[in-house]
Amino acid sequence: MASVSTSASNTLSSNNQAGYLAGVWARVGALGFNFQPELYYTSKADNFVSNGTTVQANFKSIDLPLLLGGKIGAFGLGARFYTGPVISFLIDKNNSFSSALDQASTLDYKNQNFAWQFGAGLDIKAISFDLRYEAGLTSHSYEGASGKLNLFSLSIAYRLLKL
Repeated sequence: MASVSTSASNTLSSNNQAGYLAGVWARVGALGFNFQPELYYTSKADNFVSNGTTVQANFKSIDLPLLLGGKIGAFGLGARFYTGPVISFLIDKNNSFSSALDQASTLDYKNQNFAWQFGAGLDIKAISFDLRYEAGLTSHSYEGASGKLNLFSLSIAYRLLKL
């Protein structure tokens, strides 16, 4: 994942930062439309500006995207597009991994980060490539600075089961 600065002039800046994600997803649908819930552990980074000082913020979270989309293609090759909300359950010094996972499993959404994702993907047999943009809807605070987390992500997935 690469972070995107909150100012439009730095959207494709060389200061973008890499992160990672690992998790599970399912895709169910018919007639070219689908619902894709996901659950993954992720590391995100962004730069926030406070009083002229740039603060590098690093976040770890459990994310729960609920995506609606469509797919075209046949014979193991398909193009997808999708959009939907994502809730990020923050993991930090005040919230452990198990606490964030518990909040995600009980859908405790208070004080969490909300965002909207949209993107496109390509399926080649059991391998999927996805490029998406996540637009932050709520502000984060980090060491005195705050801002909305907006980022691009590029991911590769391998389908384990096909039902």
